[in-house]
Formats: sequence, structure tokens, C-alpha cells
Amino acid sequence: MDRRSFLKKSALLTISGPLASCATNPVTGEKDLILLSEDEETELGRNSHKQVMRSYSPYNHPELIKYITMLGEKLAEISHRSDLIYHFTLLDSPQVNAFAIPGGYIYITRGMLAYLKSEAELAGVLGHELGHITAKHGVKQYSKSQVANILGTVFGIVVGDRNIANLGRLASTAIIRGYGREAELEADRVGAEYIAKVGYDPDALQDVIGVLKNQEEFDKVLAEEENRDPYAYHGVFATHPDNDKRLQGVIKAAKANLSEVKLDDNEKKYLELIEGIPFGPGEGQGSARGSSFYHTDLDFTLKFPDGWKIENLPTAVLGTSADREVLIELTMRDLNRKISAKELMSRLYGDNLENGREIKVSEYQGYAATVEMDTTFGSAHKCRVAILYKNKKEAFQFIATTKKGSEYRKYILAFDDTIESLRKLKPSEKHLGEPKRIHIHKVKMGETFQSLAKKTAFTTHAENRLRVINNKFPSGQPKAGSLVKLVY
Repeated sequence: MDRRSFLKKSALLTISGPLASCATNPVTGEKDLILLSEDEETELGRNSHKQVMRSYSPYNHPELIKYITMLGEKLAEISHRSDLIYHFTLLDSPQVNAFAIPGGYIYITRGMLAYLKSEAELAGVLGHELGHITAKHGVKQYSKSQVANILGTVFGIVVGDRNIANLGRLASTAIIRGYGREAELEADRVGAEYIAKVGYDPDALQDVIGVLKNQEEFDKVLAEEENRDPYAYHGVFATHPDNDKRLQGVIKAAKANLSEVKLDDNEKKYLELIEGIPFGPGEGQGSARGSSFYHTDLDFTLKFPDGWKIENLPTAVLGTSADREVLIELTMRDLNRKISAKELMSRLYGDNLENGREIKVSEYQGYAATVEMDTTFGSAHKCRVAILYKNKKEAFQFIATTKKGSEYRKYILAFDDTIESLRKLKPSEKHLGEPKRIHIHKVKMGETFQSLAKKTAFTTHAENRLRVINNKFPSGQPKAGSLVKLVY
């Protein structure tokens, strides 16, 4: 989630009084444009928190939640705004993310935890997010966007030109995007200062930024292979932190604040705590293994064509070819009328069903046909659609298509093969629908990431995936006796 966009959309309060006011920034001591009192800031935070939790679920791991909260509160105690009550939430999401909103609300995903290797690094992430709150980055963004919107509206009214009002919104966007690297660098500086004050080596923060940059670089390789845009955590790091002179200066300055009490980075303790957490989709969401997908709770499995990528989305399972130009989507739909699958298809897509036929797959009966429908590839696109009744109240629905209409007929057999591979799980397969999990391994003499990759559940780029989550990308190797994260 992009925190700047989120805060912009979370403008829930009505601003009254003067158009703008200045307040002293707790971190810099300088005057900032601030439209919110502290009470209004916390109210904004409470309302924004509700929005966050409508998009995410909390991850239920009491020991980890307690650990994160205790560590966060230790940092908050020595922060520039120690009077605030901070709320730390662990989110059940595979996204690699951490973010903060005004009023003391800080979030970290279990996906982020998988890429960290020690308590000190976790402190670095929490310190960085604390820095956003104590330096009032969210409040300043909110204030500047409000001023830009107000001025744009006023100018639009005065000259009677709606385009001028739109310029105000454009200015607002430009102002918010203008924070970018400067706000992140200030949060790095403040976060490094905080972790140094409690006794951690501030180099831990640079290590965190390094592993996130490596993850971003590796995803660029995957994105090119999969014909998609790369994912990025912050999207503000132009260079690797090892070559970022400004960041190195921030870390060096933080070392002047090192506590006399030196804290261990607690790598072993941290790794023991995250052992067993899901990597990728979580509990009850099914699991992709090789070219097959397994779902324990819904009691089914199916097989996609070899070499395809399987994406386990919140409401669908999506299989795509390597170039992402052929896809098969599986969803569940409620049944509302006591009618046949063929009649349901006709009600949904009309009577123009081509190549239609009754199908019986394992315990499931249904109907498959070619229909024309709007897709992400275009309108009136030929698609292979199948509906199979799971029971009296639920059905599986498949939609399969190709980007190029001329390629459709070529893939009909592959589509039907995937549809007809659907079946219930065998007792021996039940465990395959459980999430892939983090496991901690003590490296033996002679083991390399190449040899360790054979023990993982990764089906592509297994060696480099291990390097990324262990901060050894692109060419590092584990040392005998060290602890590394495996996924299976």
C-alpha cells in the first residue's frame, strides 16, 4: 500500500478556522505548515485505522504481536513524541510492507518479517515508521494537500473555470509526490537515531534497506519474464544503500547517539519467533505447488499447464502462461436457484453458447462452453467458461482465454484439461493445501544455496529466492554454522 495515496484518501475531517497555521516540528524544531491539532491528528489516525483494517486482517500470533509491541514501545519511549500512545499491528499479508499513519498507528506485514533476519533489523523498520509519525510526515502531507485543494477550488470559483480547479488537485499531487525520498531519508535518519539510543547498531537499518532493494532488483528480473510491472516496497531508492552516500551519512551520524548499553542483534531469538509463519498466502487460502494448486479447507486440487505461474489471489486462483498472454481463472460462486449448470450458463451469458457440453469431473457435474465476454484483454473476447456444482449451494467457475483472439482455438484442449483436472483431495494430499512456511536451518559444512534450494518449495529461481530472503543476493553463499531461512 502506498502510504501517501492512502493518507490522501483518508481525509475524513472537516478543517475549520484559518486556512493554514504553523507549528513546531518535534524532530527538526522548525516551523511547519500544520492544519491539524494533535487531537485532530489522533482522530484522523483512528478513522484511517478503520479503513486499513477493512483492507487487511490481523495476523493471529500472540507471541509475535507481543514481541513487536514491546520492541516498538521501547523505541517510542525515547522518541520525540513519547507522549503518544502507539498502536502496533501485525497484518496477515504476504506483501513486503510496513507503514505508519498519523496519531501513532504503525503496521508491519508478516511478508516483511520473512525478509528480516534479526531483532535489530525489526527495530530498524519500526524506528523508520516511528520517524514518519514523530516528524509528522503524514500530517504535513494532509495539510499541504488540503491547502492545494482549497486554493484550487477558490481559483476555480473566481474565474469560473473548472480546469483551474483541477490544477489545484494536480498541485496537490505534485506536492505529495515531492516528499518522496526526502521524507524517507528523514525517517531513516530518525529511525537510525532511535535504534542507536536504545543500543542497537544503526547499520541494521542499512541492512534492511539493502535486502528490500535486493528484493526489488530480483523482482525486476521476474517482471521481465512474466511481462508485468515490477513490484517495489518504497519505490524511492534509486541506488543500492551500499552506494547511497546520503544514507551512509545518516547511519554514521546515528552512531554518535549509540547507547552505552550495547544490545545484541538477537538474530537467533528473532528467527525462532518467525519460524513456521506462512510465506506467501496464509492459513485457509490454499497453496500452489509446482503446476498444481491445493486447497485443504475447500477440499480440492487442480493442475495447470506445466510452466505456468499460479497466483493465489484473495478471491480467485489465477494461472497464466509465462508471457501472461493466456490465462485460466478459478473462482467460487454461490448458487441461488435450483437449475442446471447449463441453464445457469444461459442465464449468465445468453443462449449463444458455442462448443457446449455436459461435463462430469470427479464428484462434480457441470457444463462448459465458449462464450463472448469482456475481459482485461478486450471486449467481446472468446472465453472458455465452465461451471461445476460443488454441492447444492456452491459452484466452481472457470474462465479461460487468450490475449490474441487468433490463439484461442489452439488452447481449448489445454483449458479443458485444466478444468477436468479438478477433483477432491486424497487423504495423503491434505497437507499440500497448507501454506508454505518459513523454516530455520543451521548450515552444514559444504552446503550452498544451490544445494539448499532442492529442499524448498520454490519451483523457479529457487536458489536466488533463497539468496534474497537471506540477504545474500546476488551471489552470496551461507557460512557453515550460520542460520538461514528455507521455505517449504
